[in-house]
Amino acid sequence: MGALVACILLQAACSLPRGAALQSEVLAAANKDGAPFVVHAVTRETVARLQSWPRWHGYLSWVGSTRGPTSPVIRAGDRLDLIIWDNSENSLILPPGGKAVDMQGIAVAPDGSIFVPYLDQIYVRGMSPEAARDLIQKRMGEILPSAQIQLAYTAGAESSVSLVGGVNQPGTIPLPSRNFSILNLISQGGGVPPAMRNPHVTLVRGGRTYMTSLSRLYSDASLDVVLRGRDKVIVEQDDRYFQALGSTGREELIYFTKDRINALEAVSLVGGINDARADPKGVLILRQYPAHQVRTDGRGPARSDVVFTIDLTSADGLFSARRFEIEPQDVVLVTESPVTKAQTIFALVGSIFGLANTATALAN
Repeated sequence: MGALVACILLQAACSLPRGAALQSEVLAAANKDGAPFVVHAVTRETVARLQSWPRWHGYLSWVGSTRGPTSPVIRAGDRLDLIIWDNSENSLILPPGGKAVDMQGIAVAPDGSIFVPYLDQIYVRGMSPEAARDLIQKRMGEILPSAQIQLAYTAGAESSVSLVGGVNQPGTIPLPSRNFSILNLISQGGGVPPAMRNPHVTLVRGGRTYMTSLSRLYSDASLDVVLRGRDKVIVEQDDRYFQALGSTGREELIYFTKDRINALEAVSLVGGINDARADPKGVLILRQYPAHQVRTDGRGPARSDVVFTIDLTSADGLFSARRFEIEPQDVVLVTESPVTKAQTIFALVGSIFGLANTATALAN
């Protein structure tokens, strides 16, 4: 009778709740016909090929950083303040007894011209303020040799950029020069709050959107693009994540703390593997590829759903894990060790036999 009870309880023990699945359970359907997913081991021989498969392309192509003269360029919509000084008697443009004519807020027309009395239309678009002053001085000197021109420049919408958010002082900022770069803009906006997670910079220009990380801008000077009028810049924290499941220190969404995270770093970010429960041979990366990335020529996944397996008990597996990069929305699953299940069953069976022996002794 005791043996029968032990057998029944042993079967029940096999269905005890556990913290994570076994690797064999997760991969059980992989070898069946019409399996809904494929399995690839990440090893020294396979990691390069697997890394060549389609990747996340959130970082769009980044624009070049062509430098120009330091002075700003006059564009349509800018405003110029002109002061014409003249000490000659009977001046054509000065009021009686006056020494200067002050013309404030002269708007640059869409065709790039401004109107100056006695000079008619003067085209200044594309010039620096200094060059425009020299041109007006030359034209005015033809009719008033003693006149002196003073010019002040105020940028309009075509010569301003918008710092939309993610900094301490967002707003619209006039371009002070043709070399005003994106890092200059962020600095002028008061910088990025230090608590922001892996800040990303988005540049909206001419109907297109570009994105890169702030750390890349810091590390590569060629990415520090020169801004153009009407550019919009947004700084946001990184919202990419992967999901941690199984026998790990954390079972939650883990946000990317830098541009790229490899599988070994991901295991560290989830709190490592549980020494008492986890199977270090059974680290699984579950990834879903878009249907258009599925391929049959080996240069991409043969199914949308792919499971990558990593063995962290060998040097080969550890080095391969360092080369295998995690993609946004991957699932990092650390499976449970079969030994843990066996130990649970043996402990339960042992307690059953102990109870049975006690019952027998009491019956006698």
